[in-house]
Formats: sequence, C-alpha cells, structure tokens
Amino acid sequence: MEYPINETTRKDRIKLVKKALAISMSGTDIPTDETLNLTKEYIDGKIELEELQKKVIDKYNKNK
Repeated sequence: MEYPINETTRKDRIKLVKKALAISMSGTDIPTDETLNLTKEYIDGKIELEELQKKVIDKYNKNK
C-alpha cells in the first residue's frame, strides 16, 4: 500500500503512524526519539512514507 503525502491528510498520516508504532512496540523496544521525530516529519508532510521507512531501517541496520 502507498500513502503519498498528496493523497493523504495529516489525520490519515497520524492514524497510520499510530498503527505502525503499535505494531512495532509489540514485543520490542520503545521507538527512539529519532524514530519518533522521523514519524513526525511524515505526519507533517515533510517526507514521504518510503523515505521514512528507509531512514528507520537504515538506522536499525547500523545498530546491529
């Protein structure tokens, strides 16, 4: 599924981020401030979801 900024509202993006964070927290650590700041950038329409995903995945791959 794609959720480009120009096809979603801020409210849609908040809802999507809440679901994603809930899933990620089930059985793992709480998201870092850096990850939460990246999700805020997506919610605010500053970065696309694809860019958010890439940055978060890259961050966690570096920490392994």
